[in-house]
Amino acid sequence: MDRNRRDFLKGAGLVAAIAATGGLTVQHAEAAPAKTGQRGMARGLILLTMRRNGEYRLGVKTEKGILDVSQAAKQLHMHAPATMDELLQNEDGPSLNALVGAAIKSRAASKAFVKEAAIEYGPAVTRPEKIICVGLNYRRHAKEVGMEFPGQPVLFNKYNNALNNHNGSIKLPVAVARKFDYEVELVIVIGKEAKNVSEAHALSHVAGYCTGNDFTARDLQLETPSKQWMIGKTPDQFAPLGPYLVTADQIDPDNLKIECRVNGETRQSSNTNDLIFNCSQIVSFISRYITLKPGDIIFTGTPEGVIAGHPTEKQVWLKPGDKVACSLEKLGELKFGLV
Repeated sequence: MDRNRRDFLKGAGLVAAIAATGGLTVQHAEAAPAKTGQRGMARGLILLTMRRNGEYRLGVKTEKGILDVSQAAKQLHMHAPATMDELLQNEDGPSLNALVGAAIKSRAASKAFVKEAAIEYGPAVTRPEKIICVGLNYRRHAKEVGMEFPGQPVLFNKYNNALNNHNGSIKLPVAVARKFDYEVELVIVIGKEAKNVSEAHALSHVAGYCTGNDFTARDLQLETPSKQWMIGKTPDQFAPLGPYLVTADQIDPDNLKIECRVNGETRQSSNTNDLIFNCSQIVSFISRYITLKPGDIIFTGTPEGVIAGHPTEKQVWLKPGDKVACSLEKLGELKFGLV
């Protein structure tokens, strides 16, 4: 479509975009008036991704229920990002805050609120350009596995195929691995491009935080001839993320209780104040080498209590049928099952 025609349609409030996301389609609600041009991150919100009518949609947790942003935008004739990825990658926070404020006050948007118990979750972020992970980043975890504290953050990666959702499941690749381990982690979500940023300004580039699990096949990671970290870390569904993204203005990321439970038994219990490299240091360090883009996510490391940290004779690896629950203070509980 040429630019003049695109601008005409936008001015008429008739723009509709369709995108493919993991086999799901996403369509914008009609936008009238059009986007004002203000850019920035959302504030004061608890966000989530949900699956409705065969597509991923952006949701906002409120006292009235979960606000279906696309539906509210259509009913109120307002512009708003249709998905979490649009919100982050377009830095469309002001539009979302305006819509949420209007929807809460308006009877016209009442049908856009749904009960949380009735929704199906998607991964909190579904299309990050990059998934970066930090290894060996809790003091007590380094001690339990008998390793020196690293001199700088140790980085590795996952891919989008690993993304998974709250109340989802991981199909264990038992044909190639058998030593499956949990790793509850605080996840940073980038909201503004970060290139060579200082530690003092690093967190101003963060949109929010999520609960995540860096699920791992330890035998693939550590026992193959060349210690294949990538194939041990990024099989399908190995990065559950959610249920929420809580905007950064509400969170002190370096002082949060963090826990993981397996079949109701607490396995990990710590605090992010035990991080070797805190969140501002992590973002600043990565940005020296890699430009962080809005929507990128960073797994910040796991605390003590992983199965790999136990003596060999006490290592009981995860198996099909196990239920895992991960929680971070103020960020919600992430649950998933193993099949």
